[in-house]
Amino acid sequence: MRTWIGLFRGINVGGHHKVPMKDLVTVLRGLGFEEVRSYIQSGNVVFRASGTAAALIEDIGTAVSRRFGFRPFLVLLDAKQLAQAAAANPFPAAQARPQSLHLWFLSEKVALRGKVLYLYAPQGIGRSKIAARAATLLGVAATARNWRTVTELLAMARSAA
Repeated sequence: MRTWIGLFRGINVGGHHKVPMKDLVTVLRGLGFEEVRSYIQSGNVVFRASGTAAALIEDIGTAVSRRFGFRPFLVLLDAKQLAQAAAANPFPAAQARPQSLHLWFLSEKVALRGKVLYLYAPQGIGRSKIAARAATLLGVAATARNWRTVTELLAMARSAA
């Protein structure tokens, strides 16, 4: 069994998608998860369970949908992944004002390095909401190329030198 951190989006916000945390804990315990705990009312849970993140997300989504009538977006991280995210904080001085420092946990792998945004979209770029709005979200003009094109262009540039 691994320790998992579940981050639900859009529950108990503005009076919509109400999910009492004690009821969510009960649902997760009903799935056989152990040591289930919640943190504040915005859909944060910690629990121990076996299985892959994808399988657990599917099981949790189905159970929540049955119990509450909607299927919220859920990111699952294991304890090591959450620790790595915290350790990689590029703004250590901001830790003194924790309410002002935010980490976004995404459904797709994204990295911003200098003037390059890296996006890993295993379901295809056409299905990626981030890809569709990347330039708008970043507030800059941008154009994307897949890894094959990048490596071909790099090979062409090397052979021309």
